Amino acid sequence: MNAQRQFEPPSGPSDDDLWVFAYGSLMWRPGFDFAEQVPARLIGEHRALCVYSFDHRGTPEKPGLVLGLDRGGACRGIAFRVAASRREATIAYLRGREQTTHVYREVMRSVWLADDARRRVSALAYVVDRGHVQYAGRLTPAEQVRYVRQGHGRSGNNRDYVQSTVKSIEAQGFRDAKLHQLAELLRDDTPMRD
Repeated sequence: MNAQRQFEPPSGPSDDDLWVFAYGSLMWRPGFDFAEQVPARLIGEHRALCVYSFDHRGTPEKPGLVLGLDRGGACRGIAFRVAASRREATIAYLRGREQTTHVYREVMRSVWLADDARRRVSALAYVVDRGHVQYAGRLTPAEQVRYVRQGHGRSGNNRDYVQSTVKSIEAQGFRDAKLHQLAELLRDDTPMRD
């Protein structure tokens, strides 16, 4: 795939602050400097364990399973505001982290901040590319558990990724039913059937 198609440059002049929408590991390990963080909601895409991980949480031989924003629904997460002076460095960092295999499309999306003003801002987000070989689509809970249990990559084991994301979601005061169900299944080491 052409890497050019994967990037939609963040719109707006470079002297504007940058908002970044986090829905997975960026919530609990952003890895960049930010001026503020606000609970936020993105409409039109939902959080899903729909990406085979060949790098951070698995390998091509033993893929793990990580989150992506997939079409439809809504997603609660965190919006991070990055000062304009850190904008380019943050984008470069995120591309290095999120685009190792180009399974995500880098896009700007409207998100609604859960602050007193209930502002709508344009935020950088990483949406799964459904045409990419790493797109897993909808897997059964048993399939998800199998991939997560086997997954281990340069960022650690896949189970820790899921558990840390669930803890971060809970810290924000909400639940993600499917992800919470998977976390419960992962606590039990009994083999599952499809």
